[in-house]
Amino acid sequence: MDIDPKLALRAMREALQKYPGFESYGPKLIARTLFQGHALMLECAVQPPRDDPNAWEFQNSVVKRYQSLAGVP
Repeated sequence: MDIDPKLALRAMREALQKYPGFESYGPKLIARTLFQGHALMLECAVQPPRDDPNAWEFQNSVVKRYQSLAGVP
């Protein structure tokens, strides 16, 4: 799956408005190939703390917004 960089940037910006603390980790939307299909997830230049309660919500916010913008089910 190819990720549209413009849509990914838009989705990221929208999520960072809700979760601005994650900008310093250098997040990037990526698609990982699975046995069947793919999975969208974030890859960070610096790993956020594992116990951050908003880490999962931030990733979900980016992924779901990207899927909505790109028309990906």
